Amino acid sequence: MAKRKKISLYNIEVTDYAAEGKSIARQDGKVIFIENAVPGDVVDVFLKKNKKDWAEAYVTRIHQYSALRIAPFCKHFGICGGCQWQMLTYRQQLIYKQQQVGQQLKRIGKIELPEILPIAGVDNDRHYRNKMEYTFGNKRFIPREELDAMEGKEIPADHTGVAGFHAKGVFDKLVDIEECHLQSEPTNAIRLWIKEFARANDFSFYDIKAHTGFLRNIQLRICTTGEVMLNIILGEDDEEKRIALLENLAKQFPQITTILYTINTKWNDSIYDLQPQIYSGNGYVTEKLEDFEFRISPKSFFQTNSKQAERLYSITRDFANLTGNEIVYDLYCGTGSIGIFVSPLAKKVIGVEVIEDAVADAKENAALNKIQNADFFAGDVIKICDDAFFREHGKPDVIITDPPRIGMHEKLVIKLLEIAAPAIVYVSCNVATQARDIGLLSEKYSVEKIQPVDMFPHTHHIECVV
Repeated sequence: MAKRKKISLYNIEVTDYAAEGKSIARQDGKVIFIENAVPGDVVDVFLKKNKKDWAEAYVTRIHQYSALRIAPFCKHFGICGGCQWQMLTYRQQLIYKQQQVGQQLKRIGKIELPEILPIAGVDNDRHYRNKMEYTFGNKRFIPREELDAMEGKEIPADHTGVAGFHAKGVFDKLVDIEECHLQSEPTNAIRLWIKEFARANDFSFYDIKAHTGFLRNIQLRICTTGEVMLNIILGEDDEEKRIALLENLAKQFPQITTILYTINTKWNDSIYDLQPQIYSGNGYVTEKLEDFEFRISPKSFFQTNSKQAERLYSITRDFANLTGNEIVYDLYCGTGSIGIFVSPLAKKVIGVEVIEDAVADAKENAALNKIQNADFFAGDVIKICDDAFFREHGKPDVIITDPPRIGMHEKLVIKLLEIAAPAIVYVSCNVATQARDIGLLSEKYSVEKIQPVDMFPHTHHIECVV
């Protein structure tokens, strides 16, 4: 079988921005989607995928930098995959995100749209995440420039015992992070202390290929209330090492309000089928949005940008246009955040969520906020929302839906058309699937308002309320 021809293009001008953080160049009628480029760059590219009308490429050389470029503030940018857009001003990022929302809703939804409201940006584009997960491993990713400089020399000792993130596109090597700007302190101090304590005490770091090693991951949640939760995930159940680590950690960081540990000997990093154990504190933290309190346990889902979550839910509540007489159905309700937010202005809130643990959290959060008019149910919305369910709880006046990235199941869209509630508020973290679903709903519904919300500065991710 003949090898596919390798194609490079030279001195290509990047002219526009496309979805998912890629930029666009055009040559001979072909659209080329390019990674790690900015409109205005003049570049050489290598085509990794080449079709008749389009191609995907990555930059091999930059001849001329765009005037839009700025210096990234993080030394790990470009190697770590956490941020994609630090080379753009935050204002320019918002311009591109606004543009993406309009393009995808029009191109995929194929329906008439009102003018899109200006994107709601953040006040602070650093330290905005309330939750971070760091990985520990025994192989450090060494950038090409460093490898070239090391030619003929021994690999440095810090190659083992690494704490940070997986290198972009590499599953078994980690970028050893000195300072991450996504979460406020003590996030960096805790991660670095654990790494150095483990090195000093000869604790093994996890080997993702061999599936062995003691220190594996940490999950760190820092709330606006000042509460801090740390869950340390260990690859071996070694009581002596565990106690030494946790005792010293608690002494070093008294500001951590609850410490947990989870033993994970599986081949994957998911802890949703495991039970975290409480070492100190009560095993949860409390976050506050407006006057509402939310109890967050280590396996709870909660929006990772607390300040913008407050804005997102506030916009959702405004779009619902409630008068106090409405029955609101909150589909994909998760831990009940949106339903709880709108409950003071609704007659009744009915939340439906397929994950049972999330529904338990939703009920607990409703009780915590002394909310009497909200009920939450576990199960598939397509199966739950039958005639008997409506007879018991009432037909919805407003439906709020906040599905995962894949959007709503086609059967649910059909169900919504059948239910025919007077209003739907659709919250999405993926405008492409939102546009698809809105197009299907256009059989009975027209779009009244659109509000993009930026939850994650320096990334290409966008939330949108329609």
